Amino acid sequence: MRSRTKILGIAASLGLVASLTGAQASSGPTYDITTLAGKVASVNGTAGLQIRFSALIEQQAEDTGATGPAAVITPTHILSSPLDGSSVQSPNVTVNGDTAGAPQNETAIAVDPNNPNRVLAAANDYVTRTWTCTLPGGTACSAGGDAYSGTYVSNDGGQTWCCASKLDGSSQGTLIPGVTHLSGGPYDAGGDPAVTFDSQGRAYYAGLGFDRTAPPNTVAVNRGTFDNSGKLSWSAPTFINQTTSPSTLNDKEWIAADANAASPFRDRVYVTFTRFIFNPANGRYVQSPIMEAHSSDGGNTFSAPQIIGAPALYSQGSRPVVGADGTVYVFFEGSTRLATLSSTYMVKSTDGGASFSTPVAVAELQDITPLRNAAFRVNSFPAPAVAPNGDLYVAWSSQLSDSTGGLCLPNGNVVCHSAAVYSKSTDGGATWSAPRLIFPALDAANRTAVGYPAPGLATASVHRVDTFWPAVAISPSGRVYMSAYAADVVSPWQTCASGPPPPVGRINCVVLGGYVNNARLDYAVTNIGTGASQIVSAHPSNTRSQFGGGFIGDYTDLAVGSDNVYHAFWTDTNNKQSVHWFYGFEFAAGTVINQEDVVTSAGNF
Repeated sequence: MRSRTKILGIAASLGLVASLTGAQASSGPTYDITTLAGKVASVNGTAGLQIRFSALIEQQAEDTGATGPAAVITPTHILSSPLDGSSVQSPNVTVNGDTAGAPQNETAIAVDPNNPNRVLAAANDYVTRTWTCTLPGGTACSAGGDAYSGTYVSNDGGQTWCCASKLDGSSQGTLIPGVTHLSGGPYDAGGDPAVTFDSQGRAYYAGLGFDRTAPPNTVAVNRGTFDNSGKLSWSAPTFINQTTSPSTLNDKEWIAADANAASPFRDRVYVTFTRFIFNPANGRYVQSPIMEAHSSDGGNTFSAPQIIGAPALYSQGSRPVVGADGTVYVFFEGSTRLATLSSTYMVKSTDGGASFSTPVAVAELQDITPLRNAAFRVNSFPAPAVAPNGDLYVAWSSQLSDSTGGLCLPNGNVVCHSAAVYSKSTDGGATWSAPRLIFPALDAANRTAVGYPAPGLATASVHRVDTFWPAVAISPSGRVYMSAYAADVVSPWQTCASGPPPPVGRINCVVLGGYVNNARLDYAVTNIGTGASQIVSAHPSNTRSQFGGGFIGDYTDLAVGSDNVYHAFWTDTNNKQSVHWFYGFEFAAGTVINQEDVVTSAGNF
């Protein structure tokens, strides 16, 4: 992988700073940053840059959003495997309740500090893409729908979940109101959800709102309240950093509330996000600092966003957590101008977000690359938690050498693998332990081969188990759980040689292709204190479903209540459902696909 010294030296030499002369600014590529696609091209076209937009933004930039013809589509072939599941099996529970093959991914989950049986979850939710209703003027609702955030509530400890929207569009279920068009808001699309509770049991959601082909974008926050029956209602959104500037895009936000009764800032709500900045003259990437805003009135208003983490201004993937004394810690992946590698960083505030410390580097990392025998986008963003005694934990994924266990060389997924690691601080983040493997037994193992031989594919690709997208949760009694995906299975997958472009091509293949090795994912949870670990997914997931294997999210999540019960939450592809409407296209009855659902498993060990 190219060094950070080169990354940021190139950033200066290519003219990515605003102080360039006109002659310098006119040299090199230019980008149309009025569109998502142009902004993504600018970031991806910056030589050596490891920082990327969220997978949601990248996927939305690729999505044409085209509406379909009147003719009903009967797929020639639907890609599948006899190894795929037909339903999510117990003890796993499907959290989203849609019935028409809508995808969901990118999971966030929280437990009410006053009621361990009340669990709030959220995910990117494309359910409006499957609605059967018609908009005024005759456009199918599924053509006007888009990526958005679904929220789901359980009042029985995760055994059952409420509430799905109705296919005719007459009920939005618990889709967040007021952000996207079909929910009464001003934006084409939204997503990247995060959720939290304050000390009074009020829920908060944070997510993005944006247009694909125009500059407007924002970070949105909604407050949720529960009635006596446990029904959740969401407020209208409060918009943070709402902008129409082509040179700015908000991305990858996260939210945390101070639920600590003894904190001087009790119930203050903190939101962090990445502000991507572009040169307005040529559209080239300049930097991506982490921003913070906070609210002391229940999310009705927020402070002006401030840059935190300077001089690590080439950053992404921030997450805030709040300690028992009200100290706010924000973790992110980032780099300074002259760094050789990116690092997991931490900054903190002891005055309720009024000011933040200079960043402390937890550890250097090597950004993980797409997994061996997989195609979906990955990242090395951190996931933190703070214990009741103030100990800090942060987990991330790094590319490690199979032979030495050290940081791998650039672009190495053949003799290297992705490993979920964590570090701990016992002095408020001043110093950190050396990174440790979260799942050492999985890390030492090779993937299990299933389904061989296949036509033209006699044997499996031998590779170490990849673990990635970790999550961390700590109970009020101090029990520390961590979790992550584990690519611990490999099997044959028959590809599509030709077919229509997306979105129809995500379902219909005209000519089948040859077989390739395909990594499948399980989900694992460990108790850090005891070292005990479990595979909690009932069946491995095939990531080639729905988005063509390119997008299953950016993260997974984990929460734990006062009863020490963890709630692991991930994207799973083992449910089959019939598709009727998808992105404005009508499919014939009986078009059955494996869909991306969001699934939870609860336990205590």
